[in-house]
Amino acid sequence: MMIYSTALALGLLLASPWWLLRMATTERYREGLRQRLGGVPEPLRAIIHGRRVIWVHAVSVGEVLAASRLIAELETALGADFVIVISTTTRTGQALARERFGAARVFYMPLDFAWTIRRYLRALRPATLILMESELWPRLLHECRRTNIPTAIVNARLSDRSFARGMKFRSLWKHAIRLPRLWLAQSDEDAGRLVALGARPTAVIAAGNLKYDIRAPKQSRIAELIKLMAGSRPIVIAGSTVAVDSTNEEESVLSAWQELPQREADGVLLVLAPRHPERFTPVAALIDTFYERGSELESRLGLNGFPVEADVILLDTIGDLAAVYSIATVAFVGGSLVPRGGHNPLEPAQFGVPVIMGPSYENFRDIVGKMIAADGIRIVQDEAELKTALEYLLTQPAEAAALGARGRSVFEQQQGATARTLAALLGLL
Repeated sequence: MMIYSTALALGLLLASPWWLLRMATTERYREGLRQRLGGVPEPLRAIIHGRRVIWVHAVSVGEVLAASRLIAELETALGADFVIVISTTTRTGQALARERFGAARVFYMPLDFAWTIRRYLRALRPATLILMESELWPRLLHECRRTNIPTAIVNARLSDRSFARGMKFRSLWKHAIRLPRLWLAQSDEDAGRLVALGARPTAVIAAGNLKYDIRAPKQSRIAELIKLMAGSRPIVIAGSTVAVDSTNEEESVLSAWQELPQREADGVLLVLAPRHPERFTPVAALIDTFYERGSELESRLGLNGFPVEADVILLDTIGDLAAVYSIATVAFVGGSLVPRGGHNPLEPAQFGVPVIMGPSYENFRDIVGKMIAADGIRIVQDEAELKTALEYLLTQPAEAAALGARGRSVFEQQQGATARTLAALLGLL
């Protein structure tokens, strides 16, 4: 543990000029700094007073969404004597968690040093710590073990890259991976990988993927406005799009959309939803270079609530994409045309929307594999194939509906992970 702490401190020291510059010039790098350095916010102290605490850590938006139903089920099962508090790492995760759970019990994850972690453990005195997906913080887990706080890694997964890297340094990670009392893996493959890395076989359970149990809000003001703007036009939604180096998925989607024959006929409304908020501005500029009537949905809606005319919409909001997928005619799930491992295709699939992804989906291999086996998703290799797939699904509504129905059946057949996870956590408590 001393080696880990020294390496972490040295890394932060070497990177400090970059971080100081970022904090001086960009607000998002300053946000939550006091909490990251061990400062426990007073509203958090107040809300936990006299109650037993469950601490859930969800890094960003995807983890917050995956944890939402589980947290609701835990609250129902545990009753008013318990309070669940939620930490996040990213600004977007923080915003969504505050919206869903209230600001008082949401905070930024402290840096993984003994002095910061111990301040939070003394203040919260958690009955248990739940870490979502691939979060493995050695100092936090060590301090929980030292103070006899049971810990669980929920919805655990290991990407190909993480597994390969972990096996290369297995001797270094073996101690940390044995610290959690319980691993609840997304799949049998993830469970096997955890055991291969050194987790105790008796501590690992393949409980299933919580993302099969995610239900988007039934009503969404943003979705209703986009649907109103579309009128009778089909809607193509490109969600969670990203950029790698000089290649960005929005440009590929825009190029494919511009060449659609339907765009020149009845028209096709395109919605671009970048994964990261810091890309809203450059994507807006990109839209302007492609088409003169691009619209940032929130910033360019009139105060009376009526949308402006547009053919391309930039969804510049956080937490609305899952509901917006419900109105899509066709959905492209990003992070997949570039080597980023993809994002969750179940978000649109749950609505019976036909889904297209690129070849990079290793972060969701189990989900995509089941959808491929059921012929419930289209995998394209590049921009040209994306254009072909969009054109086919927009001109063949019966085939598109059948593809969407098969994708939704995968979603429905794989549900139940929340109940299994809940039972395991209650046993841990």
